[in-house]
Amino acid sequence: QVQVVESGGGLVQPGGSLRLSCAASGSAFGFSAMGWYRQAPGKERELVARILRGGTIIYAESVKGRFTISRDNAKNTAYLQMNNLTPEDTAVYYCKAVTGLANYWGQGTQVTVSS
Repeated sequence: QVQVVESGGGLVQPGGSLRLSCAASGSAFGFSAMGWYRQAPGKERELVARILRGGTIIYAESVKGRFTISRDNAKNTAYLQMNNLTPEDTAVYYCKAVTGLANYWGQGTQVTVSS
């Protein structure tokens, strides 16, 4: 049974930093891709960053230069380092882990950027 668990959200002031973690488990062959998405109130869920097992990375334009995604394949864990946060980054952040058969989502972690 695949499980995806996010952690690391919280309240931070504008200009601050947070690091999110996503631990995936239960896939015998690991996960071909892991990604971070976010959903703000009244908006659709959007891609933030995605990293393939081989290391290829995609970022949303809005976070380029501020966010960094990384992963530890041995631990099936992905990280999202978020710097220079703005109120527009406030959202629930979800992790998605991809196998050859399906996509698996975590429960989400709230990130609030406010003074």
